[in-house]
Amino acid sequence: MTTQLRDPDRTGASHLLSPAEIAHYEEHGYVTPEWRLPDHLLVEMRTALDTLLSGNDGVSRDSMFCPHIVAGGTQGLKGDNRWLDFARIPEILDMVGQVIGPDFLLWGTTVFGKPAGTGKRVPWHQDGEYWPIKPLATCSAWIALDDATPENGCLRVIPGSHKSQRLRAHNQNDSADLVLNQELDPSEFDEAEAHDIVLKAGQLSLHDVYLVHGSEPNRSDKRRAGYVCRYMPTSSHFDHGYGSQLQARGGNQVDFTTRALWLMRGRDLCGKNDFEVGHG
Repeated sequence: MTTQLRDPDRTGASHLLSPAEIAHYEEHGYVTPEWRLPDHLLVEMRTALDTLLSGNDGVSRDSMFCPHIVAGGTQGLKGDNRWLDFARIPEILDMVGQVIGPDFLLWGTTVFGKPAGTGKRVPWHQDGEYWPIKPLATCSAWIALDDATPENGCLRVIPGSHKSQRLRAHNQNDSADLVLNQELDPSEFDEAEAHDIVLKAGQLSLHDVYLVHGSEPNRSDKRRAGYVCRYMPTSSHFDHGYGSQLQARGGNQVDFTTRALWLMRGRDLCGKNDFEVGHG
């Protein structure tokens, strides 16, 4: 099943999620809003991507973690404050607030470059398997910098798989052909239910932390780059100490012990989130 491309001429439409879109997110665990980035902002993001790629020759194009952190980020990535600005796009923050509440923070970003011809497969997984958040809660905003299609490895989801609000069984798979090394056990889902999220450049999708998702390798002649921003309600705690435990078990490719947090909207409801770690 494939989501049809949205009308690319709706840039001027109201950006807020409609009641139907909010209901879709709650029922299916994801939504593709009608709103899309204005053209000038898409150009800025693509230019920033060119700079990121040219300045980080030794980093895999398939997954470049935390480009919003200028220095000291994972993989030795040399980031840029522009990516933090992109994570603060007001229209996107407004939509995120509609689905996770008015008090939330940014704790991570990723550029998934998926190069033409060589882009790797992202195994079926749940994001929460990797993350030191208690209780688990995150809305991910997946922003398409290129057209994303089944041919170049668009995001695929299992609609409604978030409803049980539980982490399913994963197995570690360190294959060099995969972007991530935690793969959902085949007994935990039915791939026949998969739904392709097809996007035009400048569109985005929002998805829940428990949603089962992945993507196929890119064997086409077109790149499929996307920028993903991770927002969590501040009623949850980003536990840096638990992050070190996740790292020690060998299932994480990213060290969360010094991850910097940015308050995007509202206040820290749980009172436990540390907004000083990682900002030195």
